[in-house]
Amino acid sequence: MPPVFSHGDLRLYILSLLDEAPRHGYDLMQALSERTGGTYSPSAGTIYPRLSKLEEEGLVTKSVDGRKTVYEITDAGRAEVAERSGDLEGIQAGLADSVRLIADEVRGSVRDAMRSLRADLAAASREEREQARATPADDARSRSREQLSRADAAITEFRGRVRSELRAHVARGGELSASGVDGIEEALRRASDAVAHALRG
Repeated sequence: MPPVFSHGDLRLYILSLLDEAPRHGYDLMQALSERTGGTYSPSAGTIYPRLSKLEEEGLVTKSVDGRKTVYEITDAGRAEVAERSGDLEGIQAGLADSVRLIADEVRGSVRDAMRSLRADLAAASREEREQARATPADDARSRSREQLSRADAAITEFRGRVRSELRAHVARGGELSASGVDGIEEALRRASDAVAHALRG
């Protein structure tokens, strides 16, 4: 994966975050991780030297608040952010692309899991029909109940896997857009229709 920030972009982006509000170093690291959808989690060794450099350039000041050092942008820093607004828009567009790529990967994983679930249910339905033809009615019902338990277990496992993946994505700071959820809902509806079709077949 290419670097999230090109040369000099991180410096400008830190300034833009401080232009929003004063922040301490850890807060900046969290904000960077959230804004990049978890694709970039900077270390203290990356952030604090850049903050020191910005302070030397007169673009930020720092003050101590309890045990935290809070950084605040200066008028000179705001002037640079305003002057380079075009560069900043380009950086933000690149970050949005990164978040969209992550959302696409999540949707792809959901679609793959759906296909696997449909195949398993279709196979279970075929097996059920074959057993029903070869056994008495009472025995067929017993086997159907066994297969129902198997299908329930498969659906529960699928639901847990998808929920875990979505929650992990959001916990990493990834964006989950309304259109992304719409796509997931549509995929689930198609999976439900496929299950009904497999059972009727």
